[in-house]
Amino acid sequence: MTQTPAIFDGHNDFLLRLLRDPENRARTWLEGDGKGHLDLPRMKAGGFAGGFFAIYISSDDMPAEIDDLMGSPPYKVPLPALIDATKAQPVALAMAGHLLWMERAAEGQFKICHSVAEIRDCMEKGIVAAIMHIEGAEAIGPDLDALYAFHAMGLRSLGPVWSRPTVFGHGVPFAFPSSPDTGAGLTEAGRDLVRACNELRIMVDLSHLNEAGFNDVTKLSNAPLIATHSNAHALSASSRNLTDRQLAMIRESDGMVGVNFAVGFLAEDGRKAEDIGFDPILRHLDYLMEQLGENRVGFGSDFDGAAVPTALGDGAGLCGLRDAMRGHGYDENLMVKLCHENWLGALERSWGR
Repeated sequence: MTQTPAIFDGHNDFLLRLLRDPENRARTWLEGDGKGHLDLPRMKAGGFAGGFFAIYISSDDMPAEIDDLMGSPPYKVPLPALIDATKAQPVALAMAGHLLWMERAAEGQFKICHSVAEIRDCMEKGIVAAIMHIEGAEAIGPDLDALYAFHAMGLRSLGPVWSRPTVFGHGVPFAFPSSPDTGAGLTEAGRDLVRACNELRIMVDLSHLNEAGFNDVTKLSNAPLIATHSNAHALSASSRNLTDRQLAMIRESDGMVGVNFAVGFLAEDGRKAEDIGFDPILRHLDYLMEQLGENRVGFGSDFDGAAVPTALGDGAGLCGLRDAMRGHGYDENLMVKLCHENWLGALERSWGR
């Protein structure tokens, strides 16, 4: 099994693990605690070159039986209530602090990047490259002042919503089978947020946004349309996945989709079961390349935020994924594109550098 080509990834929730166990964060990050999907040793073992590190605010009112519901479709999980900025900002600040600490603690092995040139330099030197990302903009607040503060800290990517509503718009529920057309679009504050992100060159992430909100972003944004961790609705009819119409709009904008490894968004029957192997990932890669072209598809693992196929396991299992891709017939040029080059190209088009 091989660690090359290096993989640049569209989404992970490693910061949430650190937030939940801050006293053990040094061991969790630098040595590994045997839990979850990522840590510095497993990134190195799997040829994980870097990716988007999500700042995400957990809900206290998620249904306790969510795994049971998603394990036996059809299902529609009730969405948690909106979280206001007063509650969200301290948590988001703590997670941003964790990311900054990770850079310092890794002593030259990890760097928060603000440009594609910095990412490429890290990849050449074997340094894990990180993008600060916010998944669900609760911490920003409708006046947008905090957006500028987080941008100064390194924020370069933002999703206006996770699945629950925000003052900016509405996300899709966890539902199968379901269309992503589940409600109203962006609020006026949400439209202001998209415009401000365009001005600051903060990438706007469409994953989790419902169809009406997606449509609003397409009308407002002057940047490529990018979904960091979503799959093809035609292959798995989850509300979280993208329809052919949405994929066509992403293609027309010269955008990007990162394939999500979450089993419930990969499986044809929508079942949250981890015994599905690599084949569903390959099917979604093939389909998305048919719809978008081979230059606009990559990975958005959802490591540490979702159940992934047992065959993959964790970040070190990316070596096995590469073997499966080669066995599926992907040549080396295509491997390089899917593993990292497409992401770097999409970021250059989005950030302008």
